[in-house]
Amino acid sequence: MRHNDKILKLALIFVFGGIFIYYFSHNPLQTSIFAPCPFYYFTGFFCPGCGSQRALHLLLEGNLWGAFRFNPLLVLTLPILVYGLGITAANWIFGTHYRFMLFYGKLFIFGYFGLAIIYWVIRNLPYYPFTVLAPPS
Repeated sequence: MRHNDKILKLALIFVFGGIFIYYFSHNPLQTSIFAPCPFYYFTGFFCPGCGSQRALHLLLEGNLWGAFRFNPLLVLTLPILVYGLGITAANWIFGTHYRFMLFYGKLFIFGYFGLAIIYWVIRNLPYYPFTVLAPPS
């Protein structure tokens, strides 16, 4: 491994560690550095990612139910994403070539994005029980 690769990897660890610490210690509801959702800002409708910043903050605090209340799709998807990113990071760090084959299947790709679109639509319906999917104000 070249010296520049080691420096880059170390720098990325510090950057992501810093982001983790910042998200843990600053509530997105009380800090203006976090950007609001542009889709919600311009349309008044929630996108599939609305509430994700607050949900991540609550997850880092260990509040699973609070995070689920802000964005259930994120909370349910996060274990798969963390596992896939973990494999990618391990490949990059150790020079291996493992793959998380779920991400390469057409059924998963089309199914997940279809689910995200359905979630996007139903979380904006003004009828109970769909109003429960909208993030709390």
